[in-house]
Amino acid sequence: MSISSATNQDIAELVDLVNSAYRGDQAKKGWTNEADLLVGGIRIDAAEMQEMMADDDHIVLKHTIDGKITGCVSLVKKDGYVYLGMLTVSPRLQGGGTGKKLLQAAEDFARSASYQRIRMTVITARKELISWYQRHGYSDTGERLPFPYEPGYGEPSQPLEFMIIEKKWPQ
Repeated sequence: MSISSATNQDIAELVDLVNSAYRGDQAKKGWTNEADLLVGGIRIDAAEMQEMMADDDHIVLKHTIDGKITGCVSLVKKDGYVYLGMLTVSPRLQGGGTGKKLLQAAEDFARSASYQRIRMTVITARKELISWYQRHGYSDTGERLPFPYEPGYGEPSQPLEFMIIEKKWPQ
């Protein structure tokens, strides 16, 4: 079991993992997913993943067990913070500590790059996920953003919006 930077050779496996954890019946096998909030569609495609990997301010960390990618997290260096997105754990492994390890690796990355905070967006309807992040020191900033409805990425089953949460640490 290890956490390392993903490469272009990992794109297809990462796309399959992320889509299986966020959408469809496979996602429902885990404790956290968007399958009932966004019906059908995908979370990411190969072109988007490749674009992320090509950005010098963007890193995707992967968690592997026996050479198979079982989790990932996207990190983007922004002005004054690191943006965390797409924290993903294989539905069959959720609840086993992989997410916690990836979150810690993300925070370690931010600290090593001299950032004092991480921010992310979470769909406000994902109460159990918000609670999980709060247990790990993340707080609601009070900021809200509209959810970006895009064809092919799932049909919302209810009105959705993002909340911004963050974690700060002393310099």
